[in-house]
Amino acid sequence: MVQKIIPSLWFNGNAKEAVDFYVAAFPDSKIISTAYYPKSTEEGLADFQQDLAGDVLTIEFELGNYRFTAINAGSEFEPNPSISFMLNFDPSQDDRAREHLDELWDTLISGGEALMPLDSYPHSEHYGWVKDKYGITWQLMLTNPDGEPRPFIIPSLMFTNENNGRAEEAIDHYKSVFNDTRIGTMVKYSEDNETIKAGSVMFADFQIEGQWFAAMDSGSVHDFTFNEAISLQIFCKDQAEIDYYYEALSTVPEAEVCGWCKDKYGVSWQVVPENTEELLKKPGAFANMMKMKKLVIADF
Repeated sequence: MVQKIIPSLWFNGNAKEAVDFYVAAFPDSKIISTAYYPKSTEEGLADFQQDLAGDVLTIEFELGNYRFTAINAGSEFEPNPSISFMLNFDPSQDDRAREHLDELWDTLISGGEALMPLDSYPHSEHYGWVKDKYGITWQLMLTNPDGEPRPFIIPSLMFTNENNGRAEEAIDHYKSVFNDTRIGTMVKYSEDNETIKAGSVMFADFQIEGQWFAAMDSGSVHDFTFNEAISLQIFCKDQAEIDYYYEALSTVPEAEVCGWCKDKYGVSWQVVPENTEELLKKPGAFANMMKMKKLVIADF
């Protein structure tokens, strides 16, 4: 299946170091391609990007056969647990699943920290939530082999603060925007407490464009919410698709830049052409892109 929606991770000048770390740590992983910043303002480099002249711009890579993009930029955004990545270790597909989970946990926690220690929980007999040394968070879970299989990597959205309690609404919204959708699991809180209302989503997973995502309402108060450090790229076949997704998702005009937009829950999306890499090879294309909000293929 072609992966239409690709998570994009923002790094503070160390994207190559981080990608090399992940590719070495995860199975079935590789670097696909690397793009570079222009070397000068004459080639389209913006004034605020001078320190990155000729450096890595983006790296396309795969972890466990799941595709990501790394953006090499500045300190404007820092990742937080509002978007994490669930890693499903399935004993029905790997007789060393628990061992492989422990090995990856040991690698990811080196220089990082445990948000939930590796232990037994009601939803999994062996689970832990870790923030790695680059700030990206991962939920490692030994899955129930009797359940419906899930992919190894699933992006997970946690709705906090003013969005707490809106996870089901968001799932319904995304299902109305995208194709090839369905809900898998939906578990709700049965009682009110100080931070959550009964009927809010304890955990849900769902498909959009045939890809699995997870969502939950936070059961606690947090000092973070969605930001641009982890965004979701939508690769579009033509201008009509770009126009459609931008219209359906963008609700924060001041966040619109270079194909980026924010939806009504604060999740950042990048609505981009499938052939962006080819378009950026045109003379002046990088400078032209930097002037755009919604990307217009003809203006590259």
